[in-house]
Amino acid sequence: MLSAYGITPLPKDTVEAMAYVPFQPYSPEMCKPTLGYENGTMFRALHKPFYGARCGEDRS
Repeated sequence: MLSAYGITPLPKDTVEAMAYVPFQPYSPEMCKPTLGYENGTMFRALHKPFYGARCGEDRS
């Protein structure tokens, strides 16, 4: 989507220890208010839970 406008997610030359936030396209898919409050965001696309020690664990 961004490439159609000639936009890259990150700058061409990045600098160490500098935070870059990629462009986030608008997605109207939203959570219910109670779930959004628990998640910290109403937007499903922005909900990125942190699993800590469970990262990479087989959950099948």
